[in-house]
Amino acid sequence: MNNFLQLGQAAINSRNTTEAIQWFEKAVQAAPLDAQALACLGQALCWANQQNQGLNYLQKAGRQLVKKARKSKNTGQLLLMAEQLQFWNDYPNSLELVKQAVQINKKNACGFQMLAHTYSRLNKNELALTASRQALKKAPDNTILNIQQATLEARMGLYDAAIMRLQSVLKKPASNEEQFRVHKELANIFDKTGQYHQVFPHLHQSAELSALLPDVKKQDKTSVPNMLKAYTSGFEKKILNCWGKTQFQHLQQPAPVFLIGFLRSGTTLVQEVLDTHPEVFISDETDLVVAMRNELNKIFHGKGSTAEQLTNANLSIIEHLRNFYWERAKNRYGQQMSGKLFIDKTTMNTFDIGLINCVFPEAKIIFVARDPRDVCLSCFMQIMQPTPTTIHLLNWENTIDLYCKTMAWWLYIRELMSLDTIEFRYEDSITDFEATFRKLFSFVDLQWVDSATDFHKHAAKKFIASPSFSQVSQPLYSSSVARWKRYENEFKPVISKLQPFIDAFGYGAPN
Repeated sequence: MNNFLQLGQAAINSRNTTEAIQWFEKAVQAAPLDAQALACLGQALCWANQQNQGLNYLQKAGRQLVKKARKSKNTGQLLLMAEQLQFWNDYPNSLELVKQAVQINKKNACGFQMLAHTYSRLNKNELALTASRQALKKAPDNTILNIQQATLEARMGLYDAAIMRLQSVLKKPASNEEQFRVHKELANIFDKTGQYHQVFPHLHQSAELSALLPDVKKQDKTSVPNMLKAYTSGFEKKILNCWGKTQFQHLQQPAPVFLIGFLRSGTTLVQEVLDTHPEVFISDETDLVVAMRNELNKIFHGKGSTAEQLTNANLSIIEHLRNFYWERAKNRYGQQMSGKLFIDKTTMNTFDIGLINCVFPEAKIIFVARDPRDVCLSCFMQIMQPTPTTIHLLNWENTIDLYCKTMAWWLYIRELMSLDTIEFRYEDSITDFEATFRKLFSFVDLQWVDSATDFHKHAAKKFIASPSFSQVSQPLYSSSVARWKRYENEFKPVISKLQPFIDAFGYGAPN
């Protein structure tokens, strides 16, 4: 078995995932209950986009590691397995492993820290706070634990305690990343408590610190602006309308509905309301379209822009891309998506709407609009994982610039594309929820369900990939509308850039 594992690891090092899977399968056949073999096969399958199968093996590995930890009282490997499950967004099964870990070793602060994080991501905030307190008892001076505790205190409305805790962290030695996180958290708490004059000073300090973070430094800051520039100059109506009347062969199921917009625009709210319908399956923030773009690039050996590649694509290439998309989706979700309306909610698929139009000309698009000022404010206040897109949201001016470039692209492409599209205004859902969503349900050919009004109860019971996971687990609230007015002075230097989009989306009239 060890030989098979070594050969599999060598294949991984050579980036040959297919060969690695074959060796790891042999290792599992030789030792069906070996946790390492099961974990290696599970990870390899997940990396090969066979997540439905891969997670099954990772879960089996976790069960074996529970047995091992009970004997040894060492929970290190068990917690690592829980982290792997979380990496692939399997928080419910990860929770079961972490709960076992803290029962086996009640002295380990890391176990309780992870338990708090896991409960938090599953919207079990009281349990998260209790676990966090247990972790702090074991390591009261740990900076990361104190930041976690303050975040959870704030979520539970214990604002004074959270502020005191975060301010005390700033008085002690802390890494750039820890200080960055503290300033972001303080900004959000001061916003919630009406201390608006203190919000942007902390946000600007977080922006300065963000430039020093290794995960930010390694991102390519030019890739997204360059892509949008190339798309705007490359996509023309002729390309977008090329396959509109085509009768495609091998239709696997109805075309997807693509739910797009800009980060913090309200796409997660729309996702969760639609997800209350029993005939809907939501693909939540995945790489299905990006992978399809990469496949197109691979077909053309990296030559030419996406628009040029689509101009030169024939019917067999378009059908291959359609099948590629669906096979990737099925490998990820298995039978869960079978027979349901597939809604691909990946907010920044806005970038790739031209590709979507060419490959799925019969698809429907839900574009979620929100007051540009509220979008930019919310993006700047949010903590997000560094990516080529989100690194632009760490700085106020860059946040405005990315929003403007993205929306300029949308306004350009929407006049050319052939897709059936609805622009959904976030604010309309606040003022007239049922009428607004009834129109949306009708657009995607779904009957209205009364359970849609209780979307937050449905959302609270599951893992949601978006940073908005905690907001959509609450009843609808209006405090997020026109939030920008609290910070009008901060908008004065940038309002001329935003004004064309404020007008274009109908937010220019006085309220």
